[in-house]
This record gives sequence, structure tokens and C-alpha cells, in this order.
Amino acid sequence: MDLFVKFWGTRGSIPTPGEHTSRYGGNTACVEIRQGETLIICDAGSGIRELGDDLASRSAQPITGHLLLSHCHWDHIQGFPFFSPAYQSENRFLIHGRGPGDDRFYRFLSGQMASDYFPISFKALRADIRSSDLAATQGYLGKVRVDHLTLEHPGGCLGYSFRLGSIKVVYMTDVELPFLGPSGCADIRRAPSDLVEFVNGADLLIADGQYNDQEYLERRGWGHSSCFSTVDLAVAAGVKHLSLFHHDPTRSDYDVDDLIDACRLRVSGHGSSLIVTGAREGVELRYTDSEGPGSAVGSL
Repeated sequence: MDLFVKFWGTRGSIPTPGEHTSRYGGNTACVEIRQGETLIICDAGSGIRELGDDLASRSAQPITGHLLLSHCHWDHIQGFPFFSPAYQSENRFLIHGRGPGDDRFYRFLSGQMASDYFPISFKALRADIRSSDLAATQGYLGKVRVDHLTLEHPGGCLGYSFRLGSIKVVYMTDVELPFLGPSGCADIRRAPSDLVEFVNGADLLIADGQYNDQEYLERRGWGHSSCFSTVDLAVAAGVKHLSLFHHDPTRSDYDVDDLIDACRLRVSGHGSSLIVTGAREGVELRYTDSEGPGSAVGSL
């Protein structure tokens, strides 16, 4: 069995199109996770527009999808009104809350299309769009086991873990990891035990790396992490591949390169085999249960 992960939006805070962000991408958060006929969409930032166009071109068959939002800050929901499959009556989408009666994600997505904010009403969406919850599916979407964890972020945020047999992928954007412990390369910063357990052994961890140490110290309480704290969490949890996500809107492609190089140097100082990359729009990864961690489809 194969599990596919594709990045459609990797930028944080606000879309940043332009020549300086063309390689890592300027769209805000959206990640596709696919297993067989099961389609899972993590967040509905501006990247979901291109995902929608791609889905419409793949097949003439109706589209059924599951939308999991980390939270409802603008950069994670702003693309939904431009998601073309939502305007086709043959399609069906479930917007999942955490438990029975939790319809807040549905309400936020529909609320942003009120006339004060957007010219087209949510009622104009012809697809069958309903509120649901993971408890109703016993924690499974198709064959994929989905778990969630509350993260430290203003207004709250959810991280998601996806399991398919031996495969584990974790989506953990917009989380503030406390700046605990020394910053020297040889010393691993202490991470909260619940986070270590949640990401433990992941084949792929997609995680907040918006700041460097100095930027984080200037922005405590803003809900994002130093990339070096994220690296240390991944090392402590035995993660195989860390994909730093939610790139700061002020950072060019070359700035992201420099940050990734610094993170790799830190990994080397820990004596770890962790792979660190920057999440890039258009990159798709394939993980095969029978063969282990999997291989990339497209370049990293």
C-alpha cells in the first residue's frame, strides 16, 4: 500500500508570490495526503486553489475528500472560496472536527464567505459539503488512521498523525516549541513529552520552522518555532525526515536554503541521521508500507 504526500502551499502568514519565492513557493498552507481513493486535505490556504484545479483534471469521476484544518487563522482557510471542486454538485467534502458536535471548522469556512468578506455566498457552493468528525469514523479515513494533538498556538491549533501500516506521517504546522535548554549544536533541547510521543518514529514530520533563534526570541508568544528547536524535537523523537514548513513571508528561497543548511549542520552536530528539507510546492513523496520509508516522486 502506498501513501502519497504532496505540498500545494508551504508559506506562512500571507501569500508571497514572486521571483524570490518561486522555488519553495508563495502559497499558504495546503498539503494533500492520498491513499488509494481516499483524499485528505490538510488546511485550506491559498495552495488549495491549485490543488482543486489539479483534482478536476485527474479524472471525470466525482471527487470525495476529507478536509482537516489545523486552525482557522486566515492563512489556513483563505483559499477555500477558490477551491473549484466545491462548486461542482457531483462532489462531496467532509469538514472534520475533533469530536461529536464540533462544527467550528465548518462554521469558520462558511463564515468567511459572508457578504462582508466575500462576494459569493457559501450557499453558492454546489458540492455536498458537510460537517463531520473523526469520532464518527472511529479515527479512520479509508485505511488511514488519523490521530490529533492540541498544539501551542494563539487561538489553538491541531496537529495530525497519519498511519498506514508501518508508515507514519505527521502534519504539525503553527506550533510554538518552548525555547528550552542550550543552543549549542552538541546539546539537544528538551521538548515537551507529549510532542515527542506524538511524532515518535515518524517517516515524515511536516513541522513549523518559521524562525531562527533570534527571530523566535523577538516574537515569543506569536505561535511559531525556531527551526533549531524543531530539529531537536525530530532528533529526540527518532524522526526519519523533517520537512520544515510555514516559511516566513519575508524569507526568500535563498534565505530558506541558508536556514536548511544551518539545520543540517545542527543535525550533524547531534550525530543524527535525520534528513532535513524545506517543504516545496509541487513536491510529492511516496511511502510504501511493504518497502519502508518510501521514495520521493519529483525532486526535493
